Amino acid sequence: MRILLIEDDTVLGAAVRDQIAGDGHSADWVTRLDAAGDAMAGAVYDLVLLDLMLPDGRGIPFLKRLRARGDVTPVIILTALDQVSDRIEGLNAGADDYLVKPFDLAELSARIGSVARRYSGNPNPIISLGSLDIDLAARSVRRAGKPVQLTAREWALFEALLSRPGQLLSKAQLEEKLYAFDAEVESNTIEVHVSRLRKKLGAAVIETERGLGYRLGAE
Repeated sequence: MRILLIEDDTVLGAAVRDQIAGDGHSADWVTRLDAAGDAMAGAVYDLVLLDLMLPDGRGIPFLKRLRARGDVTPVIILTALDQVSDRIEGLNAGADDYLVKPFDLAELSARIGSVARRYSGNPNPIISLGSLDIDLAARSVRRAGKPVQLTAREWALFEALLSRPGQLLSKAQLEEKLYAFDAEVESNTIEVHVSRLRKKLGAAVIETERGLGYRLGAE
């Protein structure tokens, strides 16, 4: 997934960014709401992590503006505001989840996975695909009962296809899932990862529409 992190605390922001990257997602990190608006105008995000107290304003009005214009991007609020009234205000404004600081980074990963599954239309974290058993929550794959080790980038690419079964995703769309806006992308990166996934998971697990893109197949 491509995730926008809006957080002005540099220590926490760096820790969250590294956790997201370690989970195989790409993270764009900004520290102000105006920069967040610019980022969302220029890219499509799968999830937003939103602090409520930013140098140039509060997160709740920003979230309300997103929802008012029809933006349904999932949002998880990250904040030190821990009163029940604060949580109610955040959820009523359109947040999908609310995590109070300080929080465990592993819990953040679990919350991100839960929200992502809800929006992909698959609340069940276990998927069977031919001889593959895929645990979305644990981010693990077994082939014929044997564990398969995927790198973070391989998992991110595979997860992007899993979240849209039957849908053709272009090379550009898949690159967006793998890289933050300041990262350089090699021209053959997607082809390399697809080749590795086929070797590990089965030749038919990813189908190619030449010149158009890729879609999830069946192992």
